[in-house]
Amino acid sequence: MNTIKIGVLVALFTTHLGWAQEKDAPKKVDHDLEFEIEGEYRFFYDDAQFNGQKDHYPSIAFRPEYSLDWNKGYESINFTGFIRLDRDDERTHGDIRELYYQKAKNNWELSVGLKKVFWGVIESNHLVDIVNQTDAVETFDGEEKLGQPMVQFSLITNKLGTFDFFYLPFHRKRTFAGSEGRLRFGTVIDRDDLGYESGAEEWRQDLAVRWKHYFGSVDIALSHFYGNGREPLFVFDPLGNINAFYPVINQTGLELQITHDAFLWKLESIYRHADAQDFFALAAGVEYTFSNIDGNGLDIGILGEYLYDERDELALNALQNDVFFGSRIAFNDTQDTSVLIGGITDLKSSSTIFSLEASRRFGSTWTAEVEARIFSNIDDTELILSNFRDDSFLRISISKFF
Repeated sequence: MNTIKIGVLVALFTTHLGWAQEKDAPKKVDHDLEFEIEGEYRFFYDDAQFNGQKDHYPSIAFRPEYSLDWNKGYESINFTGFIRLDRDDERTHGDIRELYYQKAKNNWELSVGLKKVFWGVIESNHLVDIVNQTDAVETFDGEEKLGQPMVQFSLITNKLGTFDFFYLPFHRKRTFAGSEGRLRFGTVIDRDDLGYESGAEEWRQDLAVRWKHYFGSVDIALSHFYGNGREPLFVFDPLGNINAFYPVINQTGLELQITHDAFLWKLESIYRHADAQDFFALAAGVEYTFSNIDGNGLDIGILGEYLYDERDELALNALQNDVFFGSRIAFNDTQDTSVLIGGITDLKSSSTIFSLEASRRFGSTWTAEVEARIFSNIDDTELILSNFRDDSFLRISISKFF
């Protein structure tokens, strides 16, 4: 309900901005409307670990996109919506992914509204990506994000790089799978039961700043976030019950990528401070690409990454001392066929997660995707992953674009 209220307010504000601009002088206005319908089927191989869970989950999703720009493209209003209907009531949800007004002039840019911002360079774990809340019921890997109310001001300079300043007036809670859903804890988590450390709760005013620049083949970014953490802090008592809340955090992040011939060297690192915990985490890796192998554009990339997080059992992502290995295959054909295969294995135990992601376009308006996750030999000491040990799944989706 809060999302709908915020969306209505932003829509009224951005529409008013658009009308005000059009009244100033006659200007060409361009519109663009796109609509995607996706049919999805998820099948879980093993019998459910917890009561109420199912094996088959068909669903349908709708993704409308609309943009309006004027003033030679320097001003625009952008909207991206999302609705999914699923067998799991908690996964049946809607969201305004983006609805914002944007203005660019000279060397600055201003955005006001709900928007998605991505930070990071690592494939397997996006440590520094802190602005948007994760849509935890939509994907297992945390790639999908909720729209974040914000004011973003960007200053672009040639010599000093780009500076981004964020004012984030509202915090959005993470949703978890319901009693009938898979990939959940033994205790069903209701997002409304999760509290806040801050007395202002979701209306705490958060701030973030990021600087990015490049020096030859080196791309670097530094960021700092202060406000309600996007990850709830989980504490397990001896009986297995979960206590969780959103702490107030300070997080400083580093992103580094070095390009050398066919190599990409990558690093993400964060230090997060909160009254309940301080911790350091990093992810470092390398990617080597064999280009145009068959003379027809086939590229094969080999990836290796190391993941470290000193929170141990308090880490929500369960990646405390792990290695990711994988391969990215891009056919660079007219169907835009691509495959990403890989696995993450714990260096202290036998716990391993294998993954497959593949996509291919059919004609000009159809896209098919296949995703698989296999949880293998999950150790009992993995407090997060032990809840998912029987949740290996295959996901197939077909999308139609209009």
